Amino acid sequence: MADVRHLRAAGVSLVLDFTGGTLPRIRHWGADLGALSESELDAVVLARSPHPIGFSVDGAVDVAVLPEQSAGWLGTPGIVGNRAGRDFSTAFRVLSVDGPVVRATDEAAGLELELTVELLPSGLLRQRAALTNTGTGPFSVDAVNLTLPVPTEAVELLDFTGRWGRERSPQRTAFTQGLRVRENRTGRTGYDSAYLLAAGTAGFGNRSGEVWAVHTAWSGNHRTFAERTYHSVSLLGSGELLLSGEVVLAPGEAYTSPWQYASWGVGLDEVSARFHRHLRSRPSHPSSPRPVVVNTWEAVYFDHDLDRLTALADAAASVGAERFVLDDGWFGSRRDDKRGLGDWYVSDEVWPDGLTPLTDHVTGLGMQFGIWVEPEMVNPDSDLARAHPDWLMAAGDRLPGPARSQQVLDLARPEAYAYVLERLDDLLSTYPVSYLKWDHNRDLVDAGHRPTGRAGVHGQTLAVYRLLDELRARHPGVEIESCSSGGARVDLEVLERTDRVWVSDCIDALERQSVQRWTNALIPLELMGTHVGAGTSHTTRRSHPLDFRAGTALFGHFGIEWDLTAASPSDLDRLREWVALYKSLRGLLHTGVAVHGDHPDPAVDVHGVVAEDGSDAVFAVVSVATSAYYPPGPVRLPGLAPDLRYHVRPLAPGDVPAGNADDWGVRLPWWTPSGVTLPGRVLGSAGVQTPVQHPERLVLLRATAV
Repeated sequence: MADVRHLRAAGVSLVLDFTGGTLPRIRHWGADLGALSESELDAVVLARSPHPIGFSVDGAVDVAVLPEQSAGWLGTPGIVGNRAGRDFSTAFRVLSVDGPVVRATDEAAGLELELTVELLPSGLLRQRAALTNTGTGPFSVDAVNLTLPVPTEAVELLDFTGRWGRERSPQRTAFTQGLRVRENRTGRTGYDSAYLLAAGTAGFGNRSGEVWAVHTAWSGNHRTFAERTYHSVSLLGSGELLLSGEVVLAPGEAYTSPWQYASWGVGLDEVSARFHRHLRSRPSHPSSPRPVVVNTWEAVYFDHDLDRLTALADAAASVGAERFVLDDGWFGSRRDDKRGLGDWYVSDEVWPDGLTPLTDHVTGLGMQFGIWVEPEMVNPDSDLARAHPDWLMAAGDRLPGPARSQQVLDLARPEAYAYVLERLDDLLSTYPVSYLKWDHNRDLVDAGHRPTGRAGVHGQTLAVYRLLDELRARHPGVEIESCSSGGARVDLEVLERTDRVWVSDCIDALERQSVQRWTNALIPLELMGTHVGAGTSHTTRRSHPLDFRAGTALFGHFGIEWDLTAASPSDLDRLREWVALYKSLRGLLHTGVAVHGDHPDPAVDVHGVVAEDGSDAVFAVVSVATSAYYPPGPVRLPGLAPDLRYHVRPLAPGDVPAGNADDWGVRLPWWTPSGVTLPGRVLGSAGVQTPVQHPERLVLLRATAV
């Protein structure tokens, strides 16, 4: 095997050093180094080799992608585990390198390792580890932490906090010496998961500064960290967060870590674009135009009345909706959120003739029919829980405290798994369901497998993946949305099995400006559920005009969650215009490059989508607060091809400014259908003045290459 390997893709270089037969070390991950000869690669390794410092070991401490204490590394170890107290420290020797797969062994510890390190065509770096017990007794695995080095120029960290209704809120800290750890123990990806952990040069922004970022593709507990040591080693790392005793390998058994994805770029937009291009390259990625969705939840809640729902379907079809989703309340005794969950039979009480009258009406209007389920949870007040109390997850005999009147159904238990699979398969076989809204509404607390009570979040997560895989195999035409009290299950592994994520239960347009922006940091717009809510938000009680609500929902997979039967004729007419605009733009929105400006005024946000070839673009200029300046300065339009000339003009129906100047009859000179025509480099550096707006308003711009 070659001792040094140089991988290149999409402007990224990865230099792997295998010299000495130990696990690979990364000598460079970042900007493309160009074609290098064998001698030049050897020189890169020589020039980038660490300085010997002594103390822990004589010689250099060389940190592999799976760090080992036996190499002198005294930071976070790659493998944490033991065999009855022994074999806690590994010293792997590489046996072979076959493409991206590295095979290594530690005969003394009785362990074999299969490490996969690859650079994808998008420029994403991806790695994972599979650990096999080749010894004579059980081996307890407590952690497998994969790491990536970042240069000393990375001095700032960006990660995320959040809560229900305010997912993925960014926070920045200095990248100082020590360990910054973000742990998630909720049993799902989490509102406040690190999601992306980015390290960058000082002041990095959307369009500037070098940025290195990692994502853990796992829907259960996980751990993400940044570590800087006194001998100038800086790492980003991640792995599954295993509960005590959760993974114990019998001889011959293996544990495979989640995929760790990593992206380098100049500015956050380039980091995100690599994730987006990777997701779009998958064979399973949604390829049909993303239909306009109407969801019934905030329109009717649990009031499942056929006449009311058919009237809502009529209104939905009249504004151009293409998919009608029946939310919670259609099954068992589920007349509120305290009972019936787990009884996946159509309610005779509410639907005496089954769902056929509604599904016939919806499909007769030319719309697809979708339905809500929450298969992983159960109400204690349900026929299922009364019949099978032993199917509920618990730490031994102690049942976890209820949350949302729910307990967790142990899908790692074969009988529970078979029950849920049979009921969902029957639902999808009986009715013309083309879409499942798959929810997950409580954290996993004391989540053990009965009767032993052994920790079970790992097993539950894998069981959910198996269930989704089996349903997709049986019903390949059905799309699935990952919903988890809003956006608490958004990661690249669940997206291998789903076609959309519900970004947040809060569809207040102002809140959504931030939540959608940072969801888009990882996933492209076509996978993000973005809905137009009622004039007054159900979650915040804040009121917004329709143009702001619809203009916010435009940048995603557009939908409506609003009782349209109570909307005014003028609102319905205006909504039709926005639906028509979405349909005309979704080809651009769902294939183009998402861009975000770095406007100096925190009250002004600029974002948009530019076609891959630079031929077309749409931008939103959003007033998220009252500006200290009147008017705010010109806005730069990011991402346009510098040498192309663009016709820029306001885009209806988002062409109506709402600000004091307009109230006074003062108009911005170029704000007409004629607009202006300028080169992309001028629009990206000098920009254009946009109308002064009241807070919580937006306008749209279209830029077409001429």
